[in-house]
Amino acid sequence: MADDAQNLVLSFEYWLNKAVEWGQATTLESQQDICLHLPKLYEFLHQIYETLKHMNFTAAIQRFPLIGQLVGRLCWNPFVVGYDECQKILMCSLCCLYSKEPQNPMELKANEWIWNLLCHLLSPSELGDADACSFLLTLGYTSAACYSELVKNMVLSFVTELRGNQLNGLNIHGRASANRVHAISVLCTPLLTLPEVAPLLEALLTHRDWGLQDALNVQFLAAVNEALLQKKIGLSDSAILCLWLRHLPSLEKAVLHLFERLISIQGHSLGDMECMIKDSLLLKAAIHPSVFRIVDEIFRNALLETDGTSKVLTIIQVFTQCFVQAHQEDNRQHKLPLKTYFPHNHPLLLMALLKHPLDLPATLWCQHLKGIIEMLKTATEETNIRSHRNLFEHWFLLIHFGVWVDIAAELLLTSKTETSDALLWLLTFYYSPFENHQMSQTLVEARIASDRLVMLSSSPTLSVPELLAAAADGTETSTRHPSTNRIIQHLLVTYLLFSSRGHTVAKRFIAHMSQTAETAYEVSNMLARTAHRLSILGLKNQRQIKLAHELLQEIQSV
Repeated sequence: MADDAQNLVLSFEYWLNKAVEWGQATTLESQQDICLHLPKLYEFLHQIYETLKHMNFTAAIQRFPLIGQLVGRLCWNPFVVGYDECQKILMCSLCCLYSKEPQNPMELKANEWIWNLLCHLLSPSELGDADACSFLLTLGYTSAACYSELVKNMVLSFVTELRGNQLNGLNIHGRASANRVHAISVLCTPLLTLPEVAPLLEALLTHRDWGLQDALNVQFLAAVNEALLQKKIGLSDSAILCLWLRHLPSLEKAVLHLFERLISIQGHSLGDMECMIKDSLLLKAAIHPSVFRIVDEIFRNALLETDGTSKVLTIIQVFTQCFVQAHQEDNRQHKLPLKTYFPHNHPLLLMALLKHPLDLPATLWCQHLKGIIEMLKTATEETNIRSHRNLFEHWFLLIHFGVWVDIAAELLLTSKTETSDALLWLLTFYYSPFENHQMSQTLVEARIASDRLVMLSSSPTLSVPELLAAAADGTETSTRHPSTNRIIQHLLVTYLLFSSRGHTVAKRFIAHMSQTAETAYEVSNMLARTAHRLSILGLKNQRQIKLAHELLQEIQSV
């Protein structure tokens, strides 16, 4: 062993002298000498790599004080790096020297130097200088083709190492260490948008690391996520899931990115929302309960920060519909039941809300809603469970499945049912869940408005002033509680769409409902949500769908 170590030191001195002598291969003699010595140089570099991979930076410098000079000179020699095996082994050696967590200024400066050297090695422009091109052309390669092959070979080397195999004589026993994985991820960061690098991204993201701290570089994870969101790269579903489970900030950024795009959709189109959600990569990832709960937590915060604006309610509802559909279409044998994703709610209430209106005859909707309301009232009114937290959880669940609230408003105005008090309670709970002292007054005012609207349906004619009077009941809108105004808005939109009398004044009345930007925004979302729901339920609702779209155009033209 001592003789081997001594021979390696002597060889090191020999090859350092050679590297100095060759310079950057600017003469014909040096180029010929390099070509003559390349196989032996590779053997030496292989020995150096085998030694370095068992050392940290400090130990490597102590063993080979001039390692930086040797590697640096060879990396800037186009004829050396043009030899495929030498380029790969130089990159592997540089990765061994990279410090995952620099402990002193020297290691920090060395990391910066290594980073720049790796970027230089993998820059296609470096293969385009005159000497390199001349050399490559004699071998029958263009610089672009050679660059692509070099990157592919580098990727293959690293992928094989990550999977714990042997490649090209490199004795890679077992899986790569955490430091090596970290160094490879650092190297990969500036190259991650190259198509050739995709297999390495997959291997890094799906690499199992049993340490307490993730081996992958944080900047690498953030850069992959950014490229993914900008559609600059494509990854498998499993790799995307691993990325978001490894790096919570990336998942949060992906959810916020989708949420901001949904908020910015013009025209209140739920169809556009659905397409955007299904195209977002989050839907499949959300099948994993941990991802779903993070998505849901961000929706929860958005709901609280915006005081439950109509657009936010709609986004949560549409995302949930898409998620439930994706879960139903998931053909995995051992998929988790939907109750796993809503652990804070009673399973029977959840299953009732999960029931799609299409799965029931319309004649049974009222009965089904009655069961939902009874369970909600029991869950929220029992003295031992009534707390702000429990109220919020049940309200938040209802928000996810708000389609049943819209149906409740429709039945309240169009059906003679004994459950009208219960339907009105559901509407009130939807818009005012936390204000128990206000709920009684809101119920009274909403009851007066709904009764008057029902009476107007049977009148022979209807005018805009009559409808305004029915909605106002002698009370100024500005003095009513905001939740009461929202309930009455909901009832008015429903009346305009589902009452034959409402149809006659709808276009004239909608101007009174959209006099401020805030109310126009709320009413537009209700119209869009109703039109979307009716389009799913079938052809018999074409008249209401057409009117909803016409009213949306009226609001947009104001």
